[in-house]
Amino acid sequence: MTVSPDLDRRFREAAYGLDLLDMGFDVVDTPIGPLFVAASGHGLAAISFEAEPDEQLESLARIAGPAVLRSPKSVAEARRELDEYFSGRRRVFDLNLDLRALPPFTVSVLHELARVPYGQTTTYGALAAKVGRPRAARAVGTVMNRNRIPIVLPCHRVVGSTGDLTGYAGGLDRKATLLELEGAR
Repeated sequence: MTVSPDLDRRFREAAYGLDLLDMGFDVVDTPIGPLFVAASGHGLAAISFEAEPDEQLESLARIAGPAVLRSPKSVAEARRELDEYFSGRRRVFDLNLDLRALPPFTVSVLHELARVPYGQTTTYGALAAKVGRPRAARAVGTVMNRNRIPIVLPCHRVVGSTGDLTGYAGGLDRKATLLELEGAR
């Protein structure tokens, strides 16, 4: 049985409207390429540079529950704020975040990361010190590498102790582009 695109769209809209989704996602076009974006009733849960959702749906279902569907309305607010960010009209994101299933250390690092101002950078060591673990720069690097909400939680603003650009899940070219967009490079 084949479902028409219109019926599929109406089904997804109804599921969203009746609050039956555990997590909704869509692919958002941006100047740095398509981004996979997912949100739950708790808030924005994921942004990925891998726009193909298949690999991510299972991990989202483990976080939120099995009802994970493509639902543009679920990510409408995130899409709007990302569009504003990339057009230079937004410097601070005002989205609720869904950080469920993350360890306390990770959450504390991400909260500090969110405080790094637009257009500025910090180091892994400085973030480690701010969370009270000054010798945990490598652990902070691991948190940055696994940050499931990049851009909004701006791990692109974290550089090496020498100021050099170091690892970024989206690639160093995207990291450089984001820092240039913000005027930090």
